Amino acid sequence: MSSAPEQEAVQEAVRAAVPEAVGDDRPASAPVPAAVNGHRPGHDRGGPPVWPGAPTPLGARFRVGPDGVAGTNFALWAGGAEAVEVCLFDADGTERRCPLTELTHEIWHGFVPGVRAGQRYGFRVHGRWDPWTGARWNHAKLLLDPYARAVDGDFTLPGEVYGHVRDWPQQSVADTVRDDRDSAPFVPKGVVVHDEAPDDEWVDDRRPKTPWADTVIYELHVRGFTKLHPGIPEELRGTYAGLGHPAAVEHLQRLGVTAVELLPVHQFAHEDHLLRRGLRNYWGYNSIGYFAPHAGYAASGTAGQQVGEFKAMVRALHAAGIEVILDVVYNHTAEAGELGPTLSLRGIDNRGYYRLQNDARRYADYTGCGNTLHVVQPNVLRLITDSLRYWVTEMGVDGFRFDLAAALARSMHDVDMLSPFLAVIAQDPVLRRVKLIAEPWDVGSGGYQVGAFPPLWTEWNDHYRDAVRDFWRGALPDVRDLGYRLSGSSDLYAWGGRRPYASVNFVTAHDGFTLRDLVSYHQKQNAANGEGNRDGTNDNRSWNCGAEGETEDAGVNALRRRQLRNLVTTLLLSTGVPMLVAGDEMGRTQGGNNNAYCQDNEVGWVDWSLLEDPGWRELFRLTSRLLALRHAHPVLRRRAFFSGRPQAADGLRDLAWFTPRGEEMTQQDWYAPASTVGLYLSGRDIPGRDARGAKITDDSFLAVLHAADTPVDFTLPGPPWARTYELVVDTSRESQEDGPGTVHRAGGAITVPARSVLLLKAGAAKNP
Repeated sequence: MSSAPEQEAVQEAVRAAVPEAVGDDRPASAPVPAAVNGHRPGHDRGGPPVWPGAPTPLGARFRVGPDGVAGTNFALWAGGAEAVEVCLFDADGTERRCPLTELTHEIWHGFVPGVRAGQRYGFRVHGRWDPWTGARWNHAKLLLDPYARAVDGDFTLPGEVYGHVRDWPQQSVADTVRDDRDSAPFVPKGVVVHDEAPDDEWVDDRRPKTPWADTVIYELHVRGFTKLHPGIPEELRGTYAGLGHPAAVEHLQRLGVTAVELLPVHQFAHEDHLLRRGLRNYWGYNSIGYFAPHAGYAASGTAGQQVGEFKAMVRALHAAGIEVILDVVYNHTAEAGELGPTLSLRGIDNRGYYRLQNDARRYADYTGCGNTLHVVQPNVLRLITDSLRYWVTEMGVDGFRFDLAAALARSMHDVDMLSPFLAVIAQDPVLRRVKLIAEPWDVGSGGYQVGAFPPLWTEWNDHYRDAVRDFWRGALPDVRDLGYRLSGSSDLYAWGGRRPYASVNFVTAHDGFTLRDLVSYHQKQNAANGEGNRDGTNDNRSWNCGAEGETEDAGVNALRRRQLRNLVTTLLLSTGVPMLVAGDEMGRTQGGNNNAYCQDNEVGWVDWSLLEDPGWRELFRLTSRLLALRHAHPVLRRRAFFSGRPQAADGLRDLAWFTPRGEEMTQQDWYAPASTVGLYLSGRDIPGRDARGAKITDDSFLAVLHAADTPVDFTLPGPPWARTYELVVDTSRESQEDGPGTVHRAGGAITVPARSVLLLKAGAAKNP
């Protein structure tokens, strides 16, 4: 960091610089103005006066200052910087620069009178350019405020001016040459938001506070879920307002989910390699603004209105009893590697915000996206936790799913479950009360951490995904793994006070095949992504049911729909927290694309016309029926792991497994290949108490999962398990209107159709 006299010299140079037209025609090869301490000073655009202001809170906060004067306080942590300017942009793009001359604990700050809500702004930060030591200050690059509450504009082409010289003869060393071309016309700007909300803003809002054991997650994309919905006004499709519209909310209520998990809604940027191919980042896992709702999803405007629109969406979902969980990307940013654009953190303090290698030119990349945030740094950790608290307290959200959470849990290099990030979350009075979901891996060494996160956390359980896919395609070597997955994955989570709801069970997610494509394609079809079909996983564990892709073969299509019913039924009868993906309940397809991250079109959007097809409408009805069944029966959403021990003298256990012979499975059975499994869930004495302290009892159920291509006779277990069994669900039937309700005597055999699930209610499950 420079000495105080050096900083004062830089600041004086900034104040005294000669004005220059915005977006001038100076060619890249033109002489650079005289440098101060080795770098070019900023330019005074005739900005308003700047008063000292305050170092907190960080970001741009409108307030009434001294003597009753209204304006905005700007505060930016920029460790090691030598000067900072806040740049104000008029509607026509005219830029006015205001030097922030106050420095408190590495926070540059100042109060600018007259700056009100709606003002677009950014920062220019001065300092050394020395990539070999990780110093990448370059005041020619306009920087987005990390604490901006709203953002206007996009990262756009041309790509030559974002932070490196792309046309430099030797691209491998291009990042070592400072590019002094102005990036302001091509990068997003922050927007000042009047966030002094009235005390009663959320007074009519009632957070559902759904217990984890009762939660059903529905992963959706704000734009993709609403873009084609015929019941949403056209001007609201693809927006927060569209998701809050009664037509969208009604579908969620009819389905029966309790929470929506939104793919990233933090402001994100489109990668230049996509823009050059005429594509866009659709999923949004390329964050650049951790406080700002993505402006591209706003119907009301991008001058701060997106904040109110997002809040209104949350209130509408809450009123319907639906929680809002955000998929958040704090592990990396849109600035990518050393050849990526300079948009914000890199130009503020590259060494402070990012993990660097021993060769400080290079970034440590545990994310596969070019960089990794240095979460052990106090101010980086502060940025993340401030952002999380903001979304809970001011935006009303109910929880977070952390993308590549293992990268956040790394201390210096290794994943550490006592890391600063996890420790701060555990003690934070706001964050420890909301839902916390980890994607428990990253791409670095030792990054796979399924089952390792501490209490308070739930995890995406890919063991569940793989076991269920393999069972239904006939690829499990034995049924041990399936047994663990259907009963809550106690092998992963029965430690440290964790419960079955630590497992988020899923068969599909945004990343990979849709449910319909899982039974329609053996190979991915990603040519439209422009990467030669090299992107996306090759390990799909899929089965195309005899034909690759769409077909007119009625037999193949009937089998595919049956397999979809099997997969949905298995998921919703399993112990743990089920997660559905938007559109899977009605047969959405991506045409075999298993990495549709750049498909902001009909490939990635939900096709609502599918509900006009009787077959897909029946899949929706089955899904809704199963969710209603789950809601009605606590035995299907247990809060404690099964013991497997007798509950009474009659030998009835809370969990038992049966072979087709009607006999309990032996150790030998578990280690043998099997295509038929019977799972008995006892509701006689469920651990826990209701709200009044009474014991919880329920019906008991027998689920028979049969993955073979021929029928099998299954003997129904007799007393003490049951005396009769009533058929509740039969996935061999497209419609559940006929068939269910049939009663069978215990001890007798029933025929289980090929590739099907039968769910039967035991006639003597309750304690007499």
